[in-house]
Amino acid sequence: MNGRPSPGEETQQRPATAVAPEMVAALEALLLLADEPVAPQVLGAVLGLPAEQVERMCAELAAGYESQGRGFVLARVAGGYRYQTAPGADVYVERFVREGHSGRLSAAALETLAVVAYKQPVSRQQIAEIRGVNADGVMRTLQRRGYVDEVDRLDGPGQAVMYGTTAQFLEHLGIDSLDELPVLGEFVPDADVVEALERRLRLIPDDAAAGDVAVGDAAADDAAAGDVRPGRAASGGSVAD
Repeated sequence: MNGRPSPGEETQQRPATAVAPEMVAALEALLLLADEPVAPQVLGAVLGLPAEQVERMCAELAAGYESQGRGFVLARVAGGYRYQTAPGADVYVERFVREGHSGRLSAAALETLAVVAYKQPVSRQQIAEIRGVNADGVMRTLQRRGYVDEVDRLDGPGQAVMYGTTAQFLEHLGIDSLDELPVLGEFVPDADVVEALERRLRLIPDDAAAGDVAVGDAAADDAAAGDVRPGRAASGGSVAD
């Protein structure tokens, strides 16, 4: 016995997670070829590997790109993987994309898209009630862009169409699921801010508001002291002798 493992033993001792370099190269080629996020199950079916192993490969590739400071990253969005530009290059990418393009959504479209994202499934009538304006035209634009689509119908008369966001919506936001949307509570102002805004909208100066409180407090004190102060009644009138 020379102490060297046999070919069979050497195969058994090789880590189960080891992947041949050509398989890694094939994975990169598939991701470069795809024009939308590719699910790990699809990648695994093409490569002949378990989806869990594909996910580990993608995680290792993503970590390697990040450590090298590349201009692109491998991100998981909309339930799959895709290459996209690195956050550090956003300024240059935006400058490049802006040249000769004017396809931004209007403020009304963004508001409507936010309502659909947070309230889905939601009907056009419900959207109109929330925004206070008709949303038919904006919804057609969002459908044409591929951000929203029909997902269900209400039971009952009319069977109103219910809308929800699409995988393309997740892809453009760069998130994997709706759970990653910002919490709405983070954007709600505190009670003090709301009160200050209300005073400004009503054109009530802060000192005037404070004066009203002071006068009210003084009146309350007089009323409370009416029982112990001679010549005063709780109502503010004179007490008969």
